[in-house]
Amino acid sequence: MRRVYNFSAGPSMLPEGVLKRAQEELRDYRGTGISVMEMSHRSPEFIATAERAEAALRELLAIPDNYHVLFLQGGASSQFAMAAMNLLGGSGKADYVKSGHFAARAIEEAEKYGRISVVASSEGQNFSEIPEIPKANMDPDADYLHFTMNNTIYGTRFTRIPQTGFVPLVSDVSSCILSEPMDVGRFGLLYAGAQKNVAPAGLTLVVIREDLVGGALPITPTMFDYATHVGKKSMYNTPPCYNIYIAGLVFEWILEMGGLEEMAERNRKKAEMLYGCIDASRLYRGTAKAADRSIMNVTFVLRREELTGEFVERAAMEGLLTLKGHRSVGGLRASIYNAVPLEGVKALVDFMEKFEKERG
Repeated sequence: MRRVYNFSAGPSMLPEGVLKRAQEELRDYRGTGISVMEMSHRSPEFIATAERAEAALRELLAIPDNYHVLFLQGGASSQFAMAAMNLLGGSGKADYVKSGHFAARAIEEAEKYGRISVVASSEGQNFSEIPEIPKANMDPDADYLHFTMNNTIYGTRFTRIPQTGFVPLVSDVSSCILSEPMDVGRFGLLYAGAQKNVAPAGLTLVVIREDLVGGALPITPTMFDYATHVGKKSMYNTPPCYNIYIAGLVFEWILEMGGLEEMAERNRKKAEMLYGCIDASRLYRGTAKAADRSIMNVTFVLRREELTGEFVERAAMEGLLTLKGHRSVGGLRASIYNAVPLEGVKALVDFMEKFEKERG
């Protein structure tokens, strides 16, 4: 069977070794005689599976003991509301950075529950860069400051973590989690949809400092209260069991390769190779400011725009899939998440150079 390279912004590729392991255990998980998909989430076998996954994630990110790890559902979109409902119980105010489409959606959702200030925005630059955050704009009485770490649509990322003093930092890390080391202790809350670097769509990871649990607004539904899930260790209702199992395998895959330092080095090599091709070209042009370029989502356009459709079609024929840019911006996008191998990026670069010689 021919494996293709999937450059989708999500759902993304999974490591081939993880897929093989899941295939081997699909019908009979570790001698239980059933699949994880059929297993009770309260069974000793599955609880042990979830505990292994959590332990591996804690090791990877060096998560301090005073943080809870939650396996939830609803994606980052649910967290836009959930974070606000749980954290706006103090002053009722929060600061947000508007750096792209999903950051804007987070702002719209939070505005339903408190007084939200946009302290920095790059909307005027078509989100092609990360905005500077003037210290004077930040409210020392805010319940938190929220930013989206990596911008999947416009191909930018924060390379410096905002300094907020005693105001908790909240970040959507859906498209960059586990791509490189990060200091969890600098954050009050991290959340991520799993379908880019962790597992199939349907699982949401939350890492929250324990002092931020328990102060949800009175209107908060039971299922949207972090305390509900902390108290039941993510087993208040049936979680996405199979996705947690796959996530655990992915965590183990990263640990076995050498952890996040090694993962970061691999990702840097892939990004440098692809950006190098774009920058050296007369046909391709990157769309993100160089200093703020994402190492996960590489966005670019053809200087001859009329060739875009042909580029995408011919790339697919070569086994290079899902290179069309987001519908809101057009152009091209190659998402080179953790599981995309260096060989896949090399194949893409070879195709791009060939296409330029023929059509540039």
